[in-house]
Amino acid sequence: MPKDSTKPKRKAAEKATKATRGTKAKKDPKAPKRALSAYMFFSQDWRERIKTENPDAGFGEVGKLLGAKWKELDDEEKKPYIEQAAQDKVRAEDEKSAYDSKPKAPASDEGDEDDE
Repeated sequence: MPKDSTKPKRKAAEKATKATRGTKAKKDPKAPKRALSAYMFFSQDWRERIKTENPDAGFGEVGKLLGAKWKELDDEEKKPYIEQAAQDKVRAEDEKSAYDSKPKAPASDEGDEDDE
C-alpha cells in the first residue's frame, strides 16, 4: 500500500519552511548606559574580596557567594550602595533626557534616489 502523502513529514521540516523572524534593530553606540542597581555596586566592590577568599571558586560560585553576602547585610550596611544607585539613577535620567532631546541624524538612503 502506498503511504499517505498528505501528512507532513516532520515538525522540524514544517518549521523550517515558515518565515524566519526579522532582524533586531542595531543599538546606537552613543546611547546612554542604564543605571546600576545597589546590588551591582555591591558586587563591584566585593567581587575581588570574594575571589581572594575563595580562589578556586568559579564564576557561578562567586555570584552565589555575592548573593548570599548581600542577603546577610542589614539596611545600614546596604545604605552606601543604595545611595550610589540613587545617584547613578539621576545620572542616567539626565543623560537619557539629553540624548532624547538631541535631533537625530536622518538615515542615509544611498541608492534609493532616482537619478534622472
